[in-house]
Amino acid sequence: MVKVDVRVVSATARDLMAEIAAARFREDLYYRLNVVPVLIPPLTERREDIPVLVEHFVAHYASERRVPTPEVAPDAMVALQSYEWPGNVRQLRNVVERTVILAPGDRIGRIDLDLLPPEVLGKPGDIGGGVGANAIMGAPLKEARETFEREYLRVQIRRFSGNISRTASFIGMERSALHRKLKLLGITETREE
Repeated sequence: MVKVDVRVVSATARDLMAEIAAARFREDLYYRLNVVPVLIPPLTERREDIPVLVEHFVAHYASERRVPTPEVAPDAMVALQSYEWPGNVRQLRNVVERTVILAPGDRIGRIDLDLLPPEVLGKPGDIGGGVGANAIMGAPLKEARETFEREYLRVQIRRFSGNISRTASFIGMERSALHRKLKLLGITETREE
């Protein structure tokens, strides 16, 4: 007889208490096993982590390809932080991997906005995934400026997960002035901090 000391680590994205209530998970196992719930918020709730994750994945995949680690252009990083990421970190990792692999040899030193896949950028001709360039070009200056400001602020607010203080600091406005501008433009998707 051989004695072994084993520890099994398992994970699920399901709510075990709801599974117990629906009789799909045994209650005695929940209490007998050392269940430690770890709640990880989706990537859209922690956009400030995106630059660190992108830099990590870029370095990893550049190393795998044996090429120098490219820098990520600021506008490309803004696009990555503004995207909704329905697939969370796995989708971000896949996008970075695909971008590094498909980057032309003469452009591998820098990941620019045009190297990102279409699903991150939105439809061609869109600004911030909302308004087409042709719509702006056909509008009077005042309307075009308002449209651009509205889309720009929506992207920046999304980038900073609705945090008005961080958004105001980044765009170089006082918080109170940003609040007035948001109210004027009819933007309500914000979070105070």
